[in-house]
Amino acid sequence: MNAAARKAAGGATARAPAVVQALVAAGAFLISYNFFAMVFRGAGAGPAAGAAGRDPVVAMPAWMRAAAGDEVRRRPFHVALTATDAAYSRWQCRVMYYWYKRMQARPGGEAMGGFTRVLHSGKPDGLMDEIPTFVVDPLPEGKDHGYVVLNRPWAFVQWLQKAKIEEEYILMAEPDHVFVKPLPNLAHDNDPAAFPFFYITPSEHENIIRKYYPKERGPVTNVDPIGNSPVIIKKTLLEKIAPIWMNVSIQMKEDKETDKTFGWVLEMYAYAVASALHGKRNVQPPFDTRLGNTFIIHFTYGNDYSLKGELTYGKIGEWRFDKRSFQDRPPPRNLTLPPPGVPESVVTLVKMVNEASANLPRWDEGL
Repeated sequence: MNAAARKAAGGATARAPAVVQALVAAGAFLISYNFFAMVFRGAGAGPAAGAAGRDPVVAMPAWMRAAAGDEVRRRPFHVALTATDAAYSRWQCRVMYYWYKRMQARPGGEAMGGFTRVLHSGKPDGLMDEIPTFVVDPLPEGKDHGYVVLNRPWAFVQWLQKAKIEEEYILMAEPDHVFVKPLPNLAHDNDPAAFPFFYITPSEHENIIRKYYPKERGPVTNVDPIGNSPVIIKKTLLEKIAPIWMNVSIQMKEDKETDKTFGWVLEMYAYAVASALHGKRNVQPPFDTRLGNTFIIHFTYGNDYSLKGELTYGKIGEWRFDKRSFQDRPPPRNLTLPPPGVPESVVTLVKMVNEASANLPRWDEGL
């Protein structure tokens, strides 16, 4: 274990070099594959079906267009990646960090500062020498109720309290994010930048949201359709929001009605509520189905296609790539590329996973 990793394991942050590149510029923030495929190819079963008919483009604020080349967009931010030590998390973290460093080395990455994998498993793992890591404790046994994501806000609380973070801003990220371009700082001073998710709909659950965001605080529309990631936010603001986020997450999980309604996105709703309780709305940059203006690929959904390149969402395709197929091991090297007709975003994702796996040592061992 190198000195930085030992330091991280003992409670101090390990840092990446001070040059980085990655995420969004003036066009797009993130791709969620099958969501966009459903929007543009037609409706179907599955999580994406509810998005049919919705306009997926959120207008870019005028100030952001005007400031496209300004110094304000080059203020450095620290990438904080929350993760577990499970094999499923490890291989995604390795791909993510590989491309973070590649984007960091390109022109335009001036805003990307340090990088920390915030490991909430309570002990060092096999990636300590490869990825700058800060080890924090998981919630007490049983407190997460089998919902491992509940450890994320608690991890941020600990990291913010104990680590030395030089940058003024933080990008909260997840293992299934792949950087495809350098990312400028899209936060506008005290206004965070966040990605709007079509399946986070506070206004449709007002009776539940009001348990945590009372009427005297304002309309339910103050609760943005976001999660904690990807979000670029001022560190001083996150230090105030994180404890609220943690407490609201636990309260939601322990409330049977809320838990049943929000399910696997409960922690995302908790962050949205915590942000609103702190009086913060989030700037929502536009996103795009093509890679021309896209800076992060978020491979949250399975990608299933026929050999004719037709989407078969909800049905295992003749060609598929689904991160959930690799729960206990990394994907094999040199994955077969998608057939002709599959969207550029999916082809790019597979090529990027292949490049990372070809260049990372001991890939097949899973570390």
